Amino acid sequence: MARDARGTAPSGLIVVDKPGGMTSHDVVARIRRLAGTRRVGHAGTLDPMATGVLVVGVEKATRLLGHLTLTEKEYQATIRLGQATDTGDAEGTITAARPAGQLTLAQVQAAAAALTGPIQQVPPAVSAIKVAGRRAYQLAREGAPPVLDPRPVTVWSFTVQAVRSVPDGPHDGTPDAPGDLLDADVEVRCSSGTYIRALARDMGDALGVGGHLTRLRRTRVGPYDLSAAHGLDELAERLTVLPLAEAAASAFPVRELTMEQARSLSHGGRLPGLGEETGPVAAFGPDGTLIALVQEKDGVTRPLAVFVP
Repeated sequence: MARDARGTAPSGLIVVDKPGGMTSHDVVARIRRLAGTRRVGHAGTLDPMATGVLVVGVEKATRLLGHLTLTEKEYQATIRLGQATDTGDAEGTITAARPAGQLTLAQVQAAAAALTGPIQQVPPAVSAIKVAGRRAYQLAREGAPPVLDPRPVTVWSFTVQAVRSVPDGPHDGTPDAPGDLLDADVEVRCSSGTYIRALARDMGDALGVGGHLTRLRRTRVGPYDLSAAHGLDELAERLTVLPLAEAAASAFPVRELTMEQARSLSHGGRLPGLGEETGPVAAFGPDGTLIALVQEKDGVTRPLAVFVP
């Protein structure tokens, strides 16, 4: 569904191709102006340096965002080996450097393979994680970076596509000598909560040379990929909104309700389970109206969010 950007958008999702140099909050602020409502949020923060898929919810669709955040994500990135930074990306300060030009593609691929599967990952100290009620990045900026506990995440694939010497990297002056810096182009498919900056850091540490991100582009969040994304300039001309019902049906399994079940659920009632205790399910009435997002537990289906009065 598309609306002239001067009108008020209906409830739904907007898949944004976030540009570099903007925070996710900056994007939300822009969509608020375009949609004519303050009821706007996003699913899954992207760092200012990063680009790519940012799923934004408008009006009632904001209630889907917390559940969309839990879906898997895909990224394309470049990891610079030979330098570590305090943030894990190119916006930070270099804290250590060791020559990396001697590393082979096979060695870098082996380091990526070791970081694949269910792993315990320590988030970057410069992150939005709360420590005693304060954001970790606030503590880091005050000179007291917190020690964060490792968290379980899953990296389903961590593919190194190519490595190349950085042309302007330092070398020993010999014409054929490799540069001290090596860039690795990678693709990652991972669970929610995985920090690609931390993968870059841990790969560099495993190889003994340090590492950080110089490029990060998110290519998919759940069912939404770059083919569905729109740039902010494009959205300023024509605000394209995926309607609420369509958004829910594309992101979650669907359960069709009888009229009586729809009526009960719309008033916060519970339904018998179907023996499928998986994740959230989008429940639709007989006329195709999205009634609620539900989840089954212990044989009972309970509403997570109700979308009809």
